[in-house]
Amino acid sequence: MLREAADAAARASGLVDLLRTQLSAPWSISDLGCGTGSMGRWLAGLLPGPQHWVLHDRDPRLLDHASASMPDAAADGAPVTVRTWAGDVVDLCAADLAGTSLVTASALLDLLTVEEVDGLAAACVEAGCAALLTLTVVGRVEIAPFDPLDEAFAAAFDAHQRRCTDGRRLLGPDACAVAVDAFSRRGATVTTGLSPWRLGADQAALAEEWLRGWIGAACAQQPDLERYAGAYLRRRLDAGAAGVLRVEVGHVDVLAVPADGL
Repeated sequence: MLREAADAAARASGLVDLLRTQLSAPWSISDLGCGTGSMGRWLAGLLPGPQHWVLHDRDPRLLDHASASMPDAAADGAPVTVRTWAGDVVDLCAADLAGTSLVTASALLDLLTVEEVDGLAAACVEAGCAALLTLTVVGRVEIAPFDPLDEAFAAAFDAHQRRCTDGRRLLGPDACAVAVDAFSRRGATVTTGLSPWRLGADQAALAEEWLRGWIGAACAQQPDLERYAGAYLRRRLDAGAAGVLRVEVGHVDVLAVPADGL
């Protein structure tokens, strides 16, 4: 929940403007890997007309939270209804998306494999639904003030994002390019928009949480960095306490629309 405001500020809202020119109510939206429901809370308020959301996640507790926290009304006061679907989103096929006009996801693509992204694109295009896939990492992190260890931690983190786990090779920063190719090969019109997190003094708590996770993942990938991690984190947290820490984390959003329109 700490990242929700940063996510909302970062998402490429211009893609939503474009989506509204190509798709109209009633909206039937499947939100994949919905987590706590931040995508639905953000997007429902930007779309006019009646909406029906299907929230997909493997965790029943997250589904309960997401469902309970969805808004009751759209941007123009039209009703918003919700149901949940418990399961692994990589198992979805076109039949599961029948009647869906829009598939959404947030911070999901980089956790998938080439085959899983290709399968998602195939399911969306076959079902004739658009896809708005947001906040995919692109492997670009800028931190100020500069520290000589920034590059080493960034490289190790990117390698961790591309790691092999349970026999699955995750895409990490390569996910956007793979998704664009997968949808484009199937004739969809694909538009991308930058959606960087920009964290300053007013997001100090999130910046600290992100730094701890970023450094931890880098060390998990490259254990020899452990010897430097404590001092590096302290320098970064000291900069945050002084109000001078600035973090920009690169993401990209993808909008894919079937060739025949919607």
